[in-house]
Amino acid sequence: MDEFVLSPELQAVQKIKECAWGMVSTSVLVAAIRLGLPDVVGDEPATAEALANKVGAEPETLGRLLDALQSRGVFTRTPDGRYRHNEVSRLLRDDDPNSVSYLVQWIGHPLLWPLWPRLDESIRTGEAVFPQIYGKHVFDYIHQDDPAAGMLLSRGMNQASNHTSAAVARSLDLSDARVVADIAGGQGHLLKTILEQYPEIRGVLFDLPPVVAGAHADLRTGPLADRVEILGGDCRAEVPVVADVYLLKNVLEWDDDSSIATLRNVATSARPGARVLVIQTLADHNPEPQVTTALDLLLLLNGAGHKHTSAQVRGLFERSGLSFVGVRPTGTFLSFVEAVVPDAPR
Repeated sequence: MDEFVLSPELQAVQKIKECAWGMVSTSVLVAAIRLGLPDVVGDEPATAEALANKVGAEPETLGRLLDALQSRGVFTRTPDGRYRHNEVSRLLRDDDPNSVSYLVQWIGHPLLWPLWPRLDESIRTGEAVFPQIYGKHVFDYIHQDDPAAGMLLSRGMNQASNHTSAAVARSLDLSDARVVADIAGGQGHLLKTILEQYPEIRGVLFDLPPVVAGAHADLRTGPLADRVEILGGDCRAEVPVVADVYLLKNVLEWDDDSSIATLRNVATSARPGARVLVIQTLADHNPEPQVTTALDLLLLLNGAGHKHTSAQVRGLFERSGLSFVGVRPTGTFLSFVEAVVPDAPR
């Protein structure tokens, strides 16, 4: 049979239909992880029946799931109808060094599904819908009401850090620094990487108390513990840390008032000349626009936040009393936007 060749008009129809069915892409990835499918598929091809026996599923329906995944580039189907891993599907395994298993599960978490049908509402008003649905800000809710979701988010963020922390640490100029503070630094993956690469540096990890309670073991009791201070608090209220370099990685993505409050708190505590590095994906320096725009809209739905351009981050610095220095790449999805604490507060 001849291959189907669609007209340009139908190619456009195909494109919009694939966009509209994006929710299925999320669902099949999450289903595969929950079934344990990435752990039983190997490099040697196996039938759907053999895989179904391993994960406790119906062979016919598992085959349909595998076909849906394969059509999206996840797993490879051999000409005789068996399945094996490829470089994309391996990322769904927890033990892959670049794993996204927890990140994918957070993207498809049941908490987030009710938000998307109300996107038009957020676009009209500029307001978040998460507090309207759940009665609390997203971070308050997951830490107080759904700690399992909070743990999943933390693990997902750790996986995202795995992709970038080493390159970010290598790109830092810490030649004149003695103390580096990771503000809202999660469980400390970036700070751990920095301390491993720069043995003369001391570190401070600052985040919400439930978050730093789960700080990486190397920072709490392991080989780096004597070089780290772990502090719990809300950076929007205060940043009681004195350091030479302040890192804010993927932090300033909430509403502008909260971002400015955080930066002002840094400026208040810091000595003149201290450096402030905002590390995040910028809308105008962006190698993955589909991912970045999706995150931008989720930030809107969750807390009226957003991704920034480099000019917008510069504006946040200026409104917070910090002196803008410049923007430079990290060799990853992320960029550095740097400021310095001036000699006298503005």
